[in-house]
Amino acid sequence: MSDLPIFNPLVLIGVGSSFAFSGLFYHLYKEKKQEVIQLKEIPKFRPDRHLVKILKASPHRRLQYVAIEGLVQADGEPLASQFIPRCFGVIQRIVVEEHWKMWNSITRTWNPRTRNRKETNNAVPFSLVEPGAYVTDITVKVHSPLEASGCFLERVHHRVRHAQEGLVNVVLEGLSGERPVAQQETEELLRVGTTMTGFGEVVLEGGTGTTMRLQAPQDGRLYILVPTNYRGFIERHEGTANMWKLMTALCGFTGASLLAGAVYSSVGRQDGRRD
Repeated sequence: MSDLPIFNPLVLIGVGSSFAFSGLFYHLYKEKKQEVIQLKEIPKFRPDRHLVKILKASPHRRLQYVAIEGLVQADGEPLASQFIPRCFGVIQRIVVEEHWKMWNSITRTWNPRTRNRKETNNAVPFSLVEPGAYVTDITVKVHSPLEASGCFLERVHHRVRHAQEGLVNVVLEGLSGERPVAQQETEELLRVGTTMTGFGEVVLEGGTGTTMRLQAPQDGRLYILVPTNYRGFIERHEGTANMWKLMTALCGFTGASLLAGAVYSSVGRQDGRRD
């Protein structure tokens, strides 16, 4: 019996792992599909008079959890990039760090290490305005954006300066056991004019005005800011769901093919022995 292909350990491992991964990917697909359904149920608005009208008619002049799509606009003077001319933003992160190699006398190897890391963060108040509206008094102020989840900073500058090696430096490295490799500087910005979608609670400020505020929801749901439009955000999640669906099918087909091939070989051997 053990000589039959279907009882070959490699075949059993291949079939079992294929079906196991297929089940795992199907579980991930169902979770992501449910997440997409829930995202599509979230009401989506733009900073316009329609949203102001809805807020005025809502209890406490607020909507508990909605998606707001608009363009980033600084409420005052924007932040200027330190490296890129005529590049402005509302949130800025600059990181400068040194990369070194340290000599390990035990393993007799040079091990990488980061030293003197300096990070500078700047931010100015900003709002979302309706796309295509050049002049508008309707804005949605983004409250505490640094507390929101989502990767909304764009890397606008990245430079690596490699250390210069000379005879003197080589001698010093041998004595100290330290070798400078490079200095890396990076700047990230949330640019003015970026299309952004925020998920959270929206409140009408003042009661009779046209200024609104997007903030973290009080019901515990996630406060999210993403640098894309609403449709792009949904499509990205749908793409992930489709990927898990494809992986489910591929692993299931692989497992079924291995099993069918083993069964076919087993039947063929048994027929050969009968003859």
